[in-house]
Amino acid sequence: IPFQRLGLMGNLLKVLACAELEHGPIVFLDFEHAQPTEAETAVWNQVSAVLEEAHGILAELQSYNGAGQEIREAIQNPGDLALQEKAWNAVCPLVAKLKRFYEFSLRLENALRSLLEALTSPPYAPMQHLEREQALAKQFAEILHFTLSFDELKMTNPAIQNDFSYYRRTISRNRLNNQQVEYKSGENEVNNEMANRMSLFYAEATPMLKTLSNATTKFVSENKTLPIEDTTDCLSTMACVCRVMLETPEYRCRFTNTDTMLFCMRVMVGVIILYDHVHPVGAFAKTSKIDMKGCIKVLKEQPSNSVEGLLNALRYTTRHLNDDSTSKQIRALLQ
Repeated sequence: IPFQRLGLMGNLLKVLACAELEHGPIVFLDFEHAQPTEAETAVWNQVSAVLEEAHGILAELQSYNGAGQEIREAIQNPGDLALQEKAWNAVCPLVAKLKRFYEFSLRLENALRSLLEALTSPPYAPMQHLEREQALAKQFAEILHFTLSFDELKMTNPAIQNDFSYYRRTISRNRLNNQQVEYKSGENEVNNEMANRMSLFYAEATPMLKTLSNATTKFVSENKTLPIEDTTDCLSTMACVCRVMLETPEYRCRFTNTDTMLFCMRVMVGVIILYDHVHPVGAFAKTSKIDMKGCIKVLKEQPSNSVEGLLNALRYTTRHLNDDSTSKQIRALLQ
């Protein structure tokens, strides 16, 4: 995944979005050339440091092969200490990687919170924020793109949970036998509290998206003086931006590479899921400011191999899809 090109939007300099919203001005988002203003610089620098680290995280996850063979040999030959040691030495560096991924999710959560604070704070309305703070809106989109990219890779790699499960079983067995096991590389063992948190993280089908959903929900609940609409309108605006880009031929024909299409699809799905977790009635209700039929339709029209994964994210990581308020037509579109 060429993460360094996530910010590219082909030759599309400005995208008309949210013309259909019932109130407020038309919003133009410049995803390609947006640069931080002086007011945006502090938050932009903080988030940039996280996004720069995301390059390496995706690369490591993409090359994650697991220790399946070593683990199988160790399990099949429980009395062979050499094979047990070989499996252990293969798994430990991988668990260190998994720990880094988990710790990065916490930094990503903090970055998202900073962006939400900047894009929803008074006195400006959400659409005014998106128009004034183009560079932060772009970073918000890049975080969502990374999140869904990470989760798609994780879902197709069962070695992650297999490796971590073997690690935890081995630790538990050695503790029961009063054996001390150390990393050969000198890295510290993942303590029990950290292992429990990592286990919950990797048990999720889409762990990064779950982290962001929880963070957005927490942001709304902790900012009781901030109207919830300030956050949900920000999310619905972003969804609208991406849908318009994807479904309008005059915009779509200006895309210079397939990364742009995938970028738009991932960001659109990401903000829909966040909206659905935060809004009291969710993204699928008739009162939702997100055109779910249009979003699903435009996804299903794309030839990208990643579309099914994005549709699955809508099916399985949203909260309100199966509510009575969701129309049969929308459910049928996602079947």
